Amino acid sequence: MRCACVDIGANTTRLLVAEPTPGGGLRTVLAERLFSPLRADRDPGDPLSDAETEALSEQVAGHVALAHEWGADAVAVIATAVLRAAGNRDEVAAIIGGRAGEPLQVLDGHAEARFVFAGAIGSLSESPEGEVAVVDIGGGSTEVAVGTAARGPRWSASVQIGSRVLTAAHLRHDPPTPDELRAIRADADAALDVLRPPAVDDAYAVGGDATSLRRLVGPVLDRASLAAALETVCAGSAEQVATRLELDPRRARVLPAALLLLEAATTSLRAPLRLCGGGLREGVVRELLRERGHGEGA
Repeated sequence: MRCACVDIGANTTRLLVAEPTPGGGLRTVLAERLFSPLRADRDPGDPLSDAETEALSEQVAGHVALAHEWGADAVAVIATAVLRAAGNRDEVAAIIGGRAGEPLQVLDGHAEARFVFAGAIGSLSESPEGEVAVVDIGGGSTEVAVGTAARGPRWSASVQIGSRVLTAAHLRHDPPTPDELRAIRADADAALDVLRPPAVDDAYAVGGDATSLRRLVGPVLDRASLAAALETVCAGSAEQVATRLELDPRRARVLPAALLLLEAATTSLRAPLRLCGGGLREGVVRELLRERGHGEGA
């Protein structure tokens, strides 16, 4: 059986089509990504314009059609921070769902954190022991979940701050100035310092921004590697950094903010972060499979 998730984020809309494997894992059948058509400088509470809604509806409908073409028996369409706070979220959700032919579910932060945790832990080759944290740095929000592989998350938090939000709020130069970076760091530290998560034995980072850093810093993010990465991504324009790291310039533009959010997360959790392949979409697909009697789900 194949299931799919269409994930509407602040930076991208993404499609995952996957099927269960005998060992309880997931095999990716298709993974697609499109950069968001939404204004880069929009505040989280801004309503989506008619043009933005139309463009986003077209993207999502295309993903849903592709999922069915690739044999998905069930498709979940979800949205996170980009629609959670939007002034016209219900209207936009109805339009997108009607156009795609699948209902759109706007996840709250705790539901998002739960799916992220399930998708991340389920993607590991061996289940970690002890207390584990999973951090998802998104464009519009940051989620943190703490729990165990056996029982799932017992604590979670969501803050309405992400790489796209911080970039829009503070970056006016390319590359960023030291003052702009200090402003982003101050906001990131303030947002994550108040979370007070439980103590953990291991911590993992997921999300498009985090996984874009793998070739730059390797599989583990600590204060030293994050500082070195920040220096690298601020050494030239977003276009230059994108060429060097083989990234889209739109992704390179938000990396300084993502790195500073990851730095704040390591401080809040008092632990380095390991990069992890799974995340929100994998967690949603696992839940769809569980509902249909395939695998343990989320």
